[in-house]
Amino acid sequence: MSELNIVCLDLEGVLVPEIWIAFSEASGIPELRRTTRDEPDYDKLMRWRLGILKEHGLGLKDVQRTIGTIDPLPGAREFLDALRERTQAVILSDTFTQFAKPLMEKLGWPTLLCNALEVAPDGEITGYRIRTEQSKLSTVKALQSVGFDTIACGDSYNDLGMIRASKAGFLFRSTEKIIADNPDLQAFTEFDDLKAAIFKAL
Repeated sequence: MSELNIVCLDLEGVLVPEIWIAFSEASGIPELRRTTRDEPDYDKLMRWRLGILKEHGLGLKDVQRTIGTIDPLPGAREFLDALRERTQAVILSDTFTQFAKPLMEKLGWPTLLCNALEVAPDGEITGYRIRTEQSKLSTVKALQSVGFDTIACGDSYNDLGMIRASKAGFLFRSTEKIIADNPDLQAFTEFDDLKAAIFKAL
């Protein structure tokens, strides 16, 4: 059994609440509740979100204000700490560096690989830079190419690639549809059960 393991975790929905759902509630814009659990095409989803922000005159500071009020899911910090005592863990997310910093602080500064926003001087979010195509799957394959075994966990459509490419992969607090469409994947709702499955896979 390889000792060279890296656990690759999704961020939103797994360790912290969905940022856009929280912002939807704070801003009173119900359309912004849509996430990668609903829309498999991330580029389409982000272009649509930025259009809504522009329409309502909302910028980066508005979103960051909401993010500052978000806490990790109960038990997430302890789960992550327990993983990092046993093995390496990295968070692979489609979020953005400008969004993630306060959340990483609350999680004890784990390693995060994500994307970056393009922001105008007046704070308008004008675009975004995706690190690489299919960034979660690409990162898992890159880690494997330098000798690591990966174990992956997520909740959305954009996590399925990295989950299926890994030696072990799990769904966590996913939707009924994603779970039903992927009956061969173990699905968990509690951190203790997920931790036990990951430890077993190590």
